Amino acid sequence: MFTQDRRELRKLFYQAWQAARTGAPLDPLSAQIAGVVAMHPEYHSLLESEQALDRDYRPEAGETNPFLHMAMHIALQEQIGTNRPAGIGDIHRQLQGRLGDAHAAEHRMMDCLMESLWQAQRQGSPPDEQAYLACLRRLTEA
Repeated sequence: MFTQDRRELRKLFYQAWQAARTGAPLDPLSAQIAGVVAMHPEYHSLLESEQALDRDYRPEAGETNPFLHMAMHIALQEQIGTNRPAGIGDIHRQLQGRLGDAHAAEHRMMDCLMESLWQAQRQGSPPDEQAYLACLRRLTEA
């Protein structure tokens, strides 16, 4: 998933989902993508054709970008799997225990990740790891 090309990135989702649906062998990244897609049946029909490759999703129009949403899951899974930033794995386990579901925990954590990325973009700086972790820790206190 190391591309800046939106169309190419989206194609990875189509290809992984198609391969998973047909039982084709999957490399680790494709398996991870297919796993995230599997958790989102609301996006399955979208990924049955490549019509949305160039579609813009406008938050101001109340639209959720399904590709961004699924990519956020993958980013969180990578962070949790590597425990980077340090402590995120424990936070995820706590949320998962409280919510009873890893997927639901990731959804809660997404807001903090989005906020961290938005702030970094707005300030033209790297994400503030400590602010990100503080936001995540607040989720375990609520």
